[in-house]
Amino acid sequence: MNFPVLKGTSYVLVHAPDMIIQNGTTQTTEKALNPNSEYLKEIPNHIRKYEEVLNYLPNQVYIGNKRPEDLKAVPQPWSDPEKYLSGAERDGKYGEIMPEHEFIGLMKICDAFDLVYLNKEFTESVKADLEKHPLVSEALVARLKEGVEQSVLEGHMDNHAEGLYFEDKLVGVVTRAHDVDVNLSAHVMLENLVTKASGLLAALHLVAKNNLDPNEVEYVIECSEEACGDMNQRGGGNFAKSIAELAGFDNASGSDLRGFCAAPTHTLITASSHVHAGTFKNVVIVAGGCTAKLGMNGKDHLKKGLPILEDCIGGFAALISENDGVNPVLRTDIVGRHTVGTGSSPQAVMSALVTAPLEKANLTVKDVDKYSAEMQNPDITKPAGAGDVPNANFKMIGALGVMKKQLEKAEIASFIENHGMEGWAPTQGHIPSGVPYLGFCREDLTTGELNRAMIIGKGSLFLGRMTNLFDGVSIVLERNSGKLEDNSGVSKEEVKKLVAEAMRNFASSLIEE
Repeated sequence: MNFPVLKGTSYVLVHAPDMIIQNGTTQTTEKALNPNSEYLKEIPNHIRKYEEVLNYLPNQVYIGNKRPEDLKAVPQPWSDPEKYLSGAERDGKYGEIMPEHEFIGLMKICDAFDLVYLNKEFTESVKADLEKHPLVSEALVARLKEGVEQSVLEGHMDNHAEGLYFEDKLVGVVTRAHDVDVNLSAHVMLENLVTKASGLLAALHLVAKNNLDPNEVEYVIECSEEACGDMNQRGGGNFAKSIAELAGFDNASGSDLRGFCAAPTHTLITASSHVHAGTFKNVVIVAGGCTAKLGMNGKDHLKKGLPILEDCIGGFAALISENDGVNPVLRTDIVGRHTVGTGSSPQAVMSALVTAPLEKANLTVKDVDKYSAEMQNPDITKPAGAGDVPNANFKMIGALGVMKKQLEKAEIASFIENHGMEGWAPTQGHIPSGVPYLGFCREDLTTGELNRAMIIGKGSLFLGRMTNLFDGVSIVLERNSGKLEDNSGVSKEEVKKLVAEAMRNFASSLIEE
């Protein structure tokens, strides 16, 4: 079969120190319940500078300037000041790390209903910086418009607006889009604009880093954890088309897909299926990040004397296209699924996602060169008591291999070493779930020495209070054989030849008898 291929990827981070304090739910909840807490007083002393964020090794892995193997060479924790890099670049092989002030400008650019107001001084400053950005066109810069007087911002703040802060100063606001509808409140509009803007940044890098013609994109699927709509259709959408509009995907349609942390892998499978079926030739999957998870584990980090490590908004994009004989194929016939009846134990979940689809394809756990599952940065999760999440997943896969007699118990450590990876993704919910490896995976399965990888996405559906079920899906990627099948069907002449040959063989057999 001519399986679809992974033809390109992009990854972006946005340093958002002020948004940690103003918009992260851990902090906003603390303000509401305990406004004079020591935690709130201490946060400003634990915020990293932009240069520190650039030089933080996991962040450089995320944008492709370093590889996952580089993390193994440096003992954890990577947040130790002595382990920071020096002179790290903002621009990476797959994307960039954008500073907060430019991102606020990008939010204004993404504003389609005049909900965002920036003051004149800030507008002039950010306009000058965005004009230098290689991916921000003149048409996009023009959407910044003219700034307003500071008094206008203060007036909006007295009327239920959400503030936009830079270096602890009010530089803009997001106003509510409706006087009554809570789904169009200033708070929700800010969250949605952050998702849209970070998704747009990822889409722009996908185009630039992969020489993609925007006009060739036929469908876009957005897979973040936010939902835009109004009181009559809370999650109606559509982030996908709103991003496509500004990214220049004029020939594309699109829709949003939601599945908590597992959504990106669900989307990877959906996009691959669209292409494999011939519905669309080029499908872009994209996800912006969320402000809610900024500083999510901040209290635990401060207790350990650490900086607030959840200080970046994440985004990613990928291009799924028809088989070109070069890029890794997405095996739509090797897909793992956590079904309704699977159960929620770690063993049951991983069996459904890993060993079940591999056994169906007559493969063992050792036949997959690299697994990518819940690639959270352990610097973030360990102090919060969640341990090293990727390592825990790889241990479980190894243990299942032992149970299936595909591995010896003594081989588990080497299995983890060879088939697993250190985690490097920010805890942006959906962002770590398998897909951070896609960029490296494409390299490893083309110019590298690997032949097969598995992307695993897992999610917690019970967060929505509709079911207690867990969720998860997986898909295998393989090195492209370079052989393309002719899907045009069999011609009349070929049919005649086949029939004639069959008749000759039949006649010959009669003579022999």
